[in-house]
Amino acid sequence: MAFIRCDPVQVHVRTDWFDGRPREITWGHERLEITALTGVREEAAAYPVITGPRTLFEVETPRARLSLTYQHRSRRWTITGLDEASHRAA
Repeated sequence: MAFIRCDPVQVHVRTDWFDGRPREITWGHERLEITALTGVREEAAAYPVITGPRTLFEVETPRARLSLTYQHRSRRWTITGLDEASHRAA
């Protein structure tokens, strides 16, 4: 299925100490374990001047597939897209 783009939602993300991969997302009072990292796109050369460089991650959780964005300048994690349909079909 396709990702549904949404307004960026700020979340807290725990990362692996050695490689920086996201391991767990805290979204409000809910904790979602990341079961798989399906894609990484680093935008270090071409990025909007206002936001600065960012890295986009596509991750799998038990509830949904998510698109996470890490903004390097502000050091913030946001969810910018989700796909719940892929987990309903499985």
